[in-house]
Amino acid sequence: QVQLVESGGGSVQSGGSLRLSCAASGTTLNYYVAAWFRQAPGKEREGVSSLSVSDGRSYYTDSVKGRFTISRDNAKNVVYLQMNSLKPEDTAVYYCAVATGSIIATMYPLDAHSYDTWGQGTQVTVST
Repeated sequence: QVQLVESGGGSVQSGGSLRLSCAASGTTLNYYVAAWFRQAPGKEREGVSSLSVSDGRSYYTDSVKGRFTISRDNAKNVVYLQMNSLKPEDTAVYYCAVATGSIIATMYPLDAHSYDTWGQGTQVTVST
């Protein structure tokens, strides 16, 4: 079974930057859509950003627009989330996810139910 491995999390001060990476372990991953979600303590998992393979279209939740950028390196089969101008409210565990078996994620790109493969998460902490 394909496993996704996130990396790049850590602790930064407000206004700082981090780049998260998501790679498939042991195999080439074929998927329709890749996405990043986050979950803060006591809150529901939230869709942050997604990237469609077929048309390259990306989506962002309103709170990160203009600050976060999703991208992928086809040669390395890695998906990235560049996070700039980080705020304390960005503090959460960040998860990458891909939709491998269905194109429903192209219609609901920030809905967690659209994705069938998840990483274990990486902690991002932003301090004031």
